[in-house]
Amino acid sequence: MADQDAHTRVVIEPPALSVLRWDASPEGPAVVLLDQTRLPAEETELVCADVPALVRAIRTLAVRGAPLLGIAGGYGVALAAARGDDVAEAAALLERARPTAVNLGYGARRVAREYRSAVESGSGPQAAAARALAEARALHQEDAEASGRMAQYGLELLAELLPQGGGHRLLTHCNTGALVSGGAGTAFAVALRAHRKGSLRQLWVDETRPLLQGARLTAYEAERNGMPYSLLTDNAAGSLFAAGEVDAVLIGADRIAADGSVANKVGSYPLAVLAKYHHVPFLVVAPTTTIDPGTADGASIVVEQRSATEVTEFTSKPGVPAGGPGGGTAVAPPGAKAYNPAFDITPPELVTAIVTEEGVISPVTGVGLAELCARSSQVTIS
Repeated sequence: MADQDAHTRVVIEPPALSVLRWDASPEGPAVVLLDQTRLPAEETELVCADVPALVRAIRTLAVRGAPLLGIAGGYGVALAAARGDDVAEAAALLERARPTAVNLGYGARRVAREYRSAVESGSGPQAAAARALAEARALHQEDAEASGRMAQYGLELLAELLPQGGGHRLLTHCNTGALVSGGAGTAFAVALRAHRKGSLRQLWVDETRPLLQGARLTAYEAERNGMPYSLLTDNAAGSLFAAGEVDAVLIGADRIAADGSVANKVGSYPLAVLAKYHHVPFLVVAPTTTIDPGTADGASIVVEQRSATEVTEFTSKPGVPAGGPGGGTAVAPPGAKAYNPAFDITPPELVTAIVTEEGVISPVTGVGLAELCARSSQVTIS
């Protein structure tokens, strides 16, 4: 075997994360999830053999992230169909599990419609369940393909907005990578594409209080992919902007209203205000399934309020109360109340561009979103 050229650098891609999969074992069908509450310490799978188990996994954030929730909703309906459960009831349960995440309801309703169509056309239970599963798998594949297109559009936009050399210094919030998607993700996928093309100088990762999705999950993905990254507490972002260390902000979205208002992990809106003041591009990267034409504006978005214990107690495992098995430690006086919205709303005038698999919208307006929705087969009002 010849000696390898000393100047050749071999890049070995990490194995793809298996975040969510369908299991058709002899014991019965199940939706199998990578339990994100255990990351980064443990890569453990969680087996959901029925819809109530999947709903618990969604509520405790074992599975999370807008696109992946849509996929989970689709497979959840397929699971109910395969088990012979009430499919309409299962779809409703799934949709209510996290009200702000529009993709969850989209995935559940889409697969439920396919199942209902099969039944109405005379298919038996087995055939209708097979149709539902095929639709869930199609949704999964579409999301993976959308992720790749968003990454490319996002990278091209960065090249236009940041023509200077030396590589991009990007700030991101929460987790928007392979852990939330059928592919490489949304906002994180853009940063990853930049890294692989040699144009990422630094990825700044907000810890994302109170559940540390940035510290636990985005850092985990950045580490797996060999990306140059540093963590910062959410309240350190201002000093980072002031020091001129941020070239662009990239976030995902859990719902985009018809006027372009963006609901994303709480802490996103302050970043948008900072970016506007410091003349830094603020980019939202999300699939068209996250656009909700039926929600008129930001004020109409229902923001999920989560348990006060996520703020008053510190635990490394979201959804596990302190004091219980695997729980954490109280950090506030007993009985302390807490304001704990899961999301905040960024108005369209603070968003430089929205990057979707169908293209880029900039400036962000209701008219621009409506035109994009009109040419996308993925956006529906129902």
